Amino acid sequence: MKHKPQKRHKALQPLSREHHHGLLLSWKIRSGFSKNIDPKRIKIYADWFFETHLIPHFNMEENHIFPILDANNELVKRALADHRRLNRLFTENEDNARALSKIEEELEKHIRFEERVLFPEIQKVATEEQMLQIEKIHQPESFEDKLDDEFWK
Repeated sequence: MKHKPQKRHKALQPLSREHHHGLLLSWKIRSGFSKNIDPKRIKIYADWFFETHLIPHFNMEENHIFPILDANNELVKRALADHRRLNRLFTENEDNARALSKIEEELEKHIRFEERVLFPEIQKVATEEQMLQIEKIHQPESFEDKLDDEFWK
């Protein structure tokens, strides 16, 4: 099934770029597994990414993006459940390989859902004032990667 790119409102474009980096995390995890990299090395990178990029991203969405829709909206409920599940997976310390495998899968699924379903719905109902407010609050940041152990190469 081919998905054509969504025309994203300017206010949501920085979040979509952050989603791109999340998809790259999934790719890096898959790549590490395919190269038989020790899961501990992959987990160090994944934990750094979670702390540095995902936690602030989730907070931005939960505090400023999702409230545009009703709190009882099924799409918002699903996104919040995804965030909780991903938080649990990232903080899992028992079986790194299993947790990373689930993170890789769940994160990609979650990002595709937000990009293809949730964000288009938010764009449909958001007022221009709400979008301007998001633009003010969430300035695009240049992505800085952790490159001390590029296990995916």
